[in-house]
Amino acid sequence: MAIRKFKPATPGTRQMAISAFDEITAKKPQKSLLVPLKGTGGRNNTGQMTMRYIGGGHKRMYRIIDFLRNKDNVKATVKTIEYDPNRSARIALVEYADGEKRYIIAPQGIKVGQIVESGSGVAPEVGNTLPLSEIPVGTNVHAIELRPGQGAAMARSAGTYAQLAAREGNHAILRLPSGETRMVLSSCRATVGVVSNGDHNLESSGKAGRSRWFGRRPHNRGVVMNPVDHPMGGGEGRASGGHPRSRKGLPAKGYKTRNPKARSNKFIIERRKK
Repeated sequence: MAIRKFKPATPGTRQMAISAFDEITAKKPQKSLLVPLKGTGGRNNTGQMTMRYIGGGHKRMYRIIDFLRNKDNVKATVKTIEYDPNRSARIALVEYADGEKRYIIAPQGIKVGQIVESGSGVAPEVGNTLPLSEIPVGTNVHAIELRPGQGAAMARSAGTYAQLAAREGNHAILRLPSGETRMVLSSCRATVGVVSNGDHNLESSGKAGRSRWFGRRPHNRGVVMNPVDHPMGGGEGRASGGHPRSRKGLPAKGYKTRNPKARSNKFIIERRKK
């Protein structure tokens, strides 16, 4: 998972740093696991723009990922490691002993031909999915469920992992990528290992056009707008804009937006680092 840099032959390649795609073993995805993906352009079902700076981008197909890993105690062989345009991590195509094929989030170090399993009683090895109650304390895990049977919800992006810190009663204590420490039911499942493509944060698009390929439109700052458009807009000359606020007037630096009555507060032992 190396980063490829370019000679400054053009202004666009001067700052460009992209993945070398060394680990990719297949160019075409599994057709049976693809579904069409329609771009919204940031609009809702009535055509109203609800998210700004979204639109365009290259045409994509969605890869159906198995976040449940519920085919228990059936061995699966890793067939390919593939690129997924819909997420930062790599995905792996696995084929079960009965012939069924599924995509999973590829953990770091997984190889073609490797055997992976899921379910209770499975060895806590890289790529295997099992309940948190059966994973040794201190192990790095990813693709963690928040509720039993819900499917993976936490630590799914490139290079992320959570550490199983301890167990208390029927809860496991996890140290999350954000620095937060929280309790999760021990019956929830997690996959052993770290998510692949850990160098993703070192990538640099190099030019605005490459961001447009990803469907990201130009993002303009509030201080350069007019007062009618943003609370920080207006003023004579290059005004700094005053207090940092969102377009709707909410403070942007250090203002807590989490509901103090949120039911999940009781599971959070230590808040994420600021």
